[in-house]
Amino acid sequence: MGVALIKLLILTIPQSLADPLSLETLQTNLNTVWTLLAACLVFFMQAGFAMVEIGLTRAKNAINIIMKNLMDFSIGSLCFFMVGAAFMFGKSEGFLGTTGFFLSGTTGNDWNYTFALFQTVFAGTAATIVSGAMAERTKFTSYLVYGVVITAFIYPVFGGWAWGSLGSGGGWLESLSSGAFLDFAGSTVVHSVGGWLALAGALVIGPRKGKFDPNGNPRAIPGHNIPFAALGVFILWFGWFGFNAGSTTVGDGSIGRIAMITNLSGAAGAITSMITAWILFKKPDASMSLNGALAGLVGITAGCANLTAMAAIFVGSIAGVLVVLSILFIEKKLKVDDPVGAISVHGVCGVWGTLAVGLFHADKTLGIGQVNLGLFYGGGFSQTLSQLIGIGSAFIWAFGTGYLLFALIKKVFGLRATADEEYRGLDIEEHGLEAYYTSK
Repeated sequence: MGVALIKLLILTIPQSLADPLSLETLQTNLNTVWTLLAACLVFFMQAGFAMVEIGLTRAKNAINIIMKNLMDFSIGSLCFFMVGAAFMFGKSEGFLGTTGFFLSGTTGNDWNYTFALFQTVFAGTAATIVSGAMAERTKFTSYLVYGVVITAFIYPVFGGWAWGSLGSGGGWLESLSSGAFLDFAGSTVVHSVGGWLALAGALVIGPRKGKFDPNGNPRAIPGHNIPFAALGVFILWFGWFGFNAGSTTVGDGSIGRIAMITNLSGAAGAITSMITAWILFKKPDASMSLNGALAGLVGITAGCANLTAMAAIFVGSIAGVLVVLSILFIEKKLKVDDPVGAISVHGVCGVWGTLAVGLFHADKTLGIGQVNLGLFYGGGFSQTLSQLIGIGSAFIWAFGTGYLLFALIKKVFGLRATADEEYRGLDIEEHGLEAYYTSK
């Protein structure tokens, strides 16, 4: 129907313009418009991340969180433009040698600029995930150093391993003997990488003052504005339609299917996390339910183009349960303080979503391919093995480099605010402002 509409449009324009390339030109323009719109939706997710983090933490750190989210994207945009995109999509020239710095080669090609912007907002997303896990006790200047390194090097290098062929490169995860590692929109490439960096940062910096009692038992430090957190989740859910469906970078009918699959998983995650929290805490906990929606969205991101609707509901349902159990395990057993649950939402549920592609990949069943690669759809174990290799390499790379990075920042610049600064709040101590003033 879409092709027929384009042909009809061509018939209505002057014959002098209806050259043999017009149909191709219209499709290219449609691809550009859709990808640019999707990039704008993903950019708006920065506001969602900020609202979630502000809502789930204390009022005295709200400005600090806003500044970190602003700088994540601002610094990330420049670093990805200058260096990161080359590592991710440039042509390899020996050990860490590559082409494409400062987006060289894009001049005169509008599509390349659009694609670069779409990838820039993804890099910004990966960087922002870490902010929540290290909230309320991280020095602002040290956090800026982290933002440079992740968007210029850590994220792009792994991104090149998995998605390099989208540009001039080709990553080793794309040429595994068991089959190419599949992560359509980034359950691992974006979310798990961000989640494992968050784990590294939280371990190096340590918990907030008062989070654990002398016996090591966790104490609740409630967020100051759950409605803000809810607004943030709805913004993120909205932006996720661009995140997943936009990863087609093609304006065709598949975007509606991918958006629907995405929505089903997010909805299922919200419901099962609510039920799980209700059983465990005897109340339908709002913060867990909100994180459950995000867990379902993270979980389906890898397979949104290749899973059936029922598989998407299953993936989201498992993610909703998993995120609650993971948050409790990380806090109570590992003694890691993650104020917003970023490690569980993005790291753990990113792993589940990536693995699910190996289990439920169903291109043939969906009528969009020749084979089903999913284990439960007759595809054997090969694709699952590829997914496991990708998952493992992401953890080793992101956690390993992240831990070294944060340890180095801690030694050279200092990573943590002082006890007094943490007590008074980073808004006053780091930025000289308060987020909320009351009239006297």
